[in-house]
Amino acid sequence: MMPWLMVALGLVILLLAGDALVKGAVNVALRVGIPALIVSLTIVAFGTSAPEMLISVNAVLVGKPALGLGNVVGSNIANVLLVLGIPAVLAVMHTSRFDCTRSYLQMLAASVLFIALAFRGVFDWIAGLVLLGALALMLGDALHRSMIHRREIAAAKLLDDPDEVEGADPDMPWWQIGTFLVLGLVGLPLGADILVDNASILAIRYGVSEAVIGLTLVAVGTSLPELATTVMAALRKQADVALGNVIGSNMFNLLAIIGVTALVGHVPVNAEFLTFDLWVMLAASLILIPFVFFGRDIGRLWGIALTAAYAGYVLTVLT
Repeated sequence: MMPWLMVALGLVILLLAGDALVKGAVNVALRVGIPALIVSLTIVAFGTSAPEMLISVNAVLVGKPALGLGNVVGSNIANVLLVLGIPAVLAVMHTSRFDCTRSYLQMLAASVLFIALAFRGVFDWIAGLVLLGALALMLGDALHRSMIHRREIAAAKLLDDPDEVEGADPDMPWWQIGTFLVLGLVGLPLGADILVDNASILAIRYGVSEAVIGLTLVAVGTSLPELATTVMAALRKQADVALGNVIGSNMFNLLAIIGVTALVGHVPVNAEFLTFDLWVMLAASLILIPFVFFGRDIGRLWGIALTAAYAGYVLTVLT
């Protein structure tokens, strides 16, 4: 039981540390005058993905790169099939109200680029720079579109306050901001180290590869915050933008996490990724076409189908 408990402890530390880092970084940025829009597009996005980033980087540093790659690919699969599937079982998700066509096409482009680079056999510094370059282009496009939208809102005198940024608190004292930053910066590497070490122990104990542990246990664990948030939003009938959040998260996973990890060390691509898992990831992305292009809501039958598809994927991987 001890490795399971330690994996759970590592996940809890990662999630709490990531949340603390976001709160600290957001409030520092806003205090020193960085616009709320920039904070939302960069600091919040990077901070909420910090647990996955640290897991992948730590896995490479300790010689277990398959676990890090599995974490990213598995998280993308879980984001579509679980994070959208389970909430839809509980309540219809009115995703048709949210237009994310442009972001979805960018996510598909990122997926195709990622798979093409994977067929080189390794994610090295060259692949890392290519992925980060693509991320910079997509962030630039998002910034440009957001600035246009912001000007339109300002013209209507409905400009949002900076306080609406996730984690922002105008009354937070500097000592508390510093505490959040320290907890985040200390907790993230600690949690990643605990999780990676004990996930490897479980892989050996149960006779499965580290890639499989990354694709299943670690991937689901790091997707739990998104799942919990989407479930609560669905129950409150406020899950209209869940589809957009999943698309953004998947894009960031592919381009930023593996991009940075590849600069730290080589990430070899095992044969099973090339023949199965990467194609499941792409197929999961293509499942979203009816919701993005044809204005379909994600109803309960779709939710059941998506959740069942994920269960079938996990069983296939484990056997």
